[in-house]
Amino acid sequence: MAAGEEDETERIRRPSSTKPAKKNARKTSTGRAGSRTSETKRAARRVSAPRAMRYAAEQLQELLGRAPESVSAVKPTEDGWQADVEVLEVERVPATTSVMASYRVTLDKAGELVAYERTRRYARGQIDRRS
Repeated sequence: MAAGEEDETERIRRPSSTKPAKKNARKTSTGRAGSRTSETKRAARRVSAPRAMRYAAEQLQELLGRAPESVSAVKPTEDGWQADVEVLEVERVPATTSVMASYRVTLDKAGELVAYERTRRYARGQIDRRS
């Protein structure tokens, strides 16, 4: 090699500590690499009731832009979960006159929201009368 010439192999060689990225690895929702088969199995498994309650409240908040006050009911269905979520719609003073709404939220087995509907509106201080 003559003076002033560079060895091309040295210029394009990667440092030995750099490893090429795996092409077939896929990150799951937990951030770990997994296969498509494990993701399918996870999606087929029903989430727990407490997790379904959390997911219902979080996803409804994303859609409505209002923070849910509580989840008043949750029950398993054939296709996943159904939850009733209470949301503050109109804040008033005194707080007992604030307008609340109850939403029925339908989740699939993995906890993803598939539907919701407002089932009732009521004053916060209102008590349901049993017949």
